[in-house]
Amino acid sequence: MYMTAYSSSSSMLLRATRTKLVSSSLSRTFLSSPPPRPTASYRSLAFSSSATAAFRSSSVAARWSHWRSPLSLRSQIRAAAPVLERFHRKLATAAGENPFKGNLTSLPKPGGGEFGKYYSLPSLKDPRIDRLPYSIRILLESALRNCDNFQVTKEDVEKIIDWENTAVKQVEIPFKPARVLLQDFTGVPAVVDLACMRDAMNRLGSDSNKINPLVPVDLVIDHSVQVDVTRSENAVQANMELEFKRNKERFAFLKWGSTAFRNMLVVPPGSGIVHQVNLEYLGRVVFNNEGLLYPDSVVGTDSHTTMIDGLGVAGWGVGGIEAEAAMLGQPMSMVLPGVVGFKLSGKLRNGVTATDLVLTVTQMLRKHGVVGKFVEFYGDGMGELSLADRATIANMSPEYGATMGFFPVDHVTLQYLKLTGRSDETVAMIEAYLRANKMFVDYNEPQQDRAYSSYLELNLDDVEPCISGPKRPHDRVPLKEMKSDWRACLDNKVGFKGFAIPKEAQGKVAKFNFHGQPAELKHGSVVIAAITSCTNTSNPSVMLGAGLVAKKAHDLGLQVKPWVKTSLAPGSGVVTKYLHQSGLQKYLNEQGFNIVGFGCTTCIGNSGELDESVATAISENDVVAAAVLSGNRNFEGRVHPLTRANYLASPPLVVAYALAGTVDIDFEKEPIGTGKDGKNVYLRDIWPSTEEIAQAVQSSVLPDMFRSTYESITKGNPMWNQLQVPVDKLYSWDPNSTYIHEPPYFKGMTMDPPGAHGVKDAYCLLNFGDSITTDHISPAGSIHKDSPAAKYLMERGVDRKDFNSYGSRRGNDEVMARGTFANIRIVNKLLNGEVGPKTVHIPTGEKLYVFDAAMRYKNEGHDTIVLAGAEYGSGSSRDWAAKGPMLLGVKAVIAKSFERIHRSNLVGMGIIPLCFKAGEDAETLGLTGHERYTIDLPNKISDIRPGQDVTVTTNTGKSFTCTVRFDTEVELAYFDHGGILPYVIRNLISQ
Repeated sequence: MYMTAYSSSSSMLLRATRTKLVSSSLSRTFLSSPPPRPTASYRSLAFSSSATAAFRSSSVAARWSHWRSPLSLRSQIRAAAPVLERFHRKLATAAGENPFKGNLTSLPKPGGGEFGKYYSLPSLKDPRIDRLPYSIRILLESALRNCDNFQVTKEDVEKIIDWENTAVKQVEIPFKPARVLLQDFTGVPAVVDLACMRDAMNRLGSDSNKINPLVPVDLVIDHSVQVDVTRSENAVQANMELEFKRNKERFAFLKWGSTAFRNMLVVPPGSGIVHQVNLEYLGRVVFNNEGLLYPDSVVGTDSHTTMIDGLGVAGWGVGGIEAEAAMLGQPMSMVLPGVVGFKLSGKLRNGVTATDLVLTVTQMLRKHGVVGKFVEFYGDGMGELSLADRATIANMSPEYGATMGFFPVDHVTLQYLKLTGRSDETVAMIEAYLRANKMFVDYNEPQQDRAYSSYLELNLDDVEPCISGPKRPHDRVPLKEMKSDWRACLDNKVGFKGFAIPKEAQGKVAKFNFHGQPAELKHGSVVIAAITSCTNTSNPSVMLGAGLVAKKAHDLGLQVKPWVKTSLAPGSGVVTKYLHQSGLQKYLNEQGFNIVGFGCTTCIGNSGELDESVATAISENDVVAAAVLSGNRNFEGRVHPLTRANYLASPPLVVAYALAGTVDIDFEKEPIGTGKDGKNVYLRDIWPSTEEIAQAVQSSVLPDMFRSTYESITKGNPMWNQLQVPVDKLYSWDPNSTYIHEPPYFKGMTMDPPGAHGVKDAYCLLNFGDSITTDHISPAGSIHKDSPAAKYLMERGVDRKDFNSYGSRRGNDEVMARGTFANIRIVNKLLNGEVGPKTVHIPTGEKLYVFDAAMRYKNEGHDTIVLAGAEYGSGSSRDWAAKGPMLLGVKAVIAKSFERIHRSNLVGMGIIPLCFKAGEDAETLGLTGHERYTIDLPNKISDIRPGQDVTVTTNTGKSFTCTVRFDTEVELAYFDHGGILPYVIRNLISQ
């Protein structure tokens, strides 16, 4: 998704020209003192330099083009003022009152009075609207409400109404989300960038207070807690104390941001996982903004922002740099998506969980192909899915590749809103508005057929128990086939489904001593069993199901082996309350699943250290150890460096595998263990029925639990409340800090955009195959003791025990640049089979850490590129996966295909994304990565078109054609300015 200061289909004045934006789109009044909740009538003006040749040719323009000194900026602005005023007056004629103001309709309350007014879709009296998917109707309402014939035009509204015909043409539309959502791993660099942008504004002689969020921004601190202490009643407190000790500086910085920037809410540590807090508390479903009603919508800096789609709120992940532009009021430019209609029928069988369902859906949708599309669920089976089940499916949209997995609001949604403590009046307003505006689904009424781009169908009765792994979330394995699949993985060559363990070594047993008692590990032994992540901890049925498995196992005398690192990290405090209410938490505790904290732990790599004896046994015996977690990501090197096999499973199955102690088991035929009566105990003996789980949910999950939890959520905790922060609006950077550092993005920046550029004689820094994830490019987990980042920290007096994680140090560009491509499992073809974060410095043939090689290229004055296969940049929406390569000097990435968010992030940082032609890649073209590459891209932005072909040549005489993946006119403007943030700064300064 992309932000710009002008409408993608504005007047001929803007649309007919390639824009090099010089003047701000933002209203002076709103920027200097934005209100707590910006009104829908907010508009902006844009100044397009290429739209005014007369201005460009003027003497004033000549002075503009030679701006270099910040000291002279104010006087130059004054000199340019008469021309700017005339130009703004000219542009102002293009923008005016909303042409659809006549469609503003009152929504009456049943007892008299009105809820407010809204822009009515039915009042358009266009039969095409009745066939639109519900997700597209949200885009239409936004265009209708924000239409000013400038940022958003009547033509944009028509494009969306005519979605059946326009979606196939990949047309571009503007979209203004109602709010922005951050978590602290991505939130810290976002706030760092905002602070840095304020400094840049200040250096260029402009008003730094213009850098302020204009839409509500919610930041939930949830990614910093690590599982250091487990199997203890004191684990939550102990882990939080360590969390604050490690992250005090980061937390103080975020607390400063909550006071320095208007419209920013920070939810303190220990509150829960961002997506569950969003679902249970932050999600509005419908906004009532000073009497104007409109649908809630959100973009977030975590790819799993899509979880909110289960609540009928349109939301998806964007990169941090894009979110920052959205905060600053820039409308998003997006390609009008196709929508896959996914029909659900039937009912889940007894013993089948929501996790089994989502893994099945993920596999189906990946096979169908949904990248860049919305998926909208419908059908009679919807009534059989709880809101939490829907949220589980919506959460994993990134894993099946869709922008959204959307569930329109229906009676199930309204029941959930009441359950989670929303007031009766609020729920009544939501239902009345959505019904009136044709955005509510009532399955008790006849359903009108809606048009979809393509169709899929799943009978819920066909879903069977399954898990996913060992290295990717979409590699689903039916539970009954798990043992044979595991054995095949041991045999297979190294890859997504293989470890290449010789037959003679597959039965090896590593015996060791665990705190005075004998222990042993084999290939497939479970060493981490974690109930973690928003994917499942938002779902009472699977959480209580896990408690029931623990209870039944306890009653039969089964016990988890003490060397298995077990943990339970709920998504919110509500989970704790219903687990205690049900009486099941004590049984989870007895099996080692004590609550360790409230946040994203194992799934993000914050699994903590394994016991030293376990780690040694794995390392010395080359054991393929396993982790089983109820998360959504299991990419290599993510969960823990020593768990080469990582499986996603439902919380009840996490407990079952912890009890079994291995993934090398056929649950149907082999016992989990021996009971206290000496008899074999099978999975079926401890698995709860659907009725048992439903009864536990009914009696244990109560509305008061949600109300009491969220009444105090923003009050913090003693450690948070004691943090002292400055009141200055400009941040005082500490040059000695290893957590927060002023990045170099805007140093030396002038008002003159750098312009478009190709690449000449660049070396290949890295040569990759398929499925290189953002975890490979920019790891979030532990900092290896021999890495360039470790060397940097040790040179600054940081002990190894205080390294913390890459994720926690995202506010320091020096650490993050050194951590780019630092994943210990990364496979670079230049190393001829060797695995790890190194590459070859082509001119000398030396093998160096990637950072060291990149710095040598930069010092020698050489550009670099990256070669890659399919799905480059899949995984989390990690802005550092684009920022890091930019700081390393990477100018272009040539891949078979890109993940949606990562591709746009590359553009946002000024890196050129190129795609090989269909059927071609580095291997078929005979490229080894030892060549030098020249990319023949025009030097004038006006000579570049979105999606055009360009020629790439090498010094070895090879020549091939690629598609340049600037997908919209807006992205070309970003490229012209050297990235999205310099683009925004120049706009703000020039108003």
